[in-house]
Amino acid sequence: MTRRLQTKPKTIRPEFVDLIPDDLAEGVLYISIPYSTASHRCACGCGEEVVTPIKPTDWSLTWNGEAATLSPSIGNWSQPCQSHYWIIENRIVWAKKWSPSRIEANRIKDKNVKARYYDQFRHK
Repeated sequence: MTRRLQTKPKTIRPEFVDLIPDDLAEGVLYISIPYSTASHRCACGCGEEVVTPIKPTDWSLTWNGEAATLSPSIGNWSQPCQSHYWIIENRIVWAKKWSPSRIEANRIKDKNVKARYYDQFRHK
């Protein structure tokens, strides 16, 4: 499903749900606390679903009672758009495009961080 928005959105609206819906609305960040996951349609407007697991090795979610922040940035490296942005207090903040070599280096770093994190539980 490919869709294009005329302009890139500047905000996203958080919505707390038990289950992430099958059909995601544009401009909504669905947050499931029971499943430690947030999902939304890519902020570039391509229509791709973006899933951000809320885990120590993936993303963290901050909720201040009104606004949501996801950290780190969202890099859609596996999608054709390769969008890169932050969600900070319901705002979409666009980041610089990454080169293929930087994307690959980041994937290796993420893999190593996850391995170290989960290894600590295997050795207890």
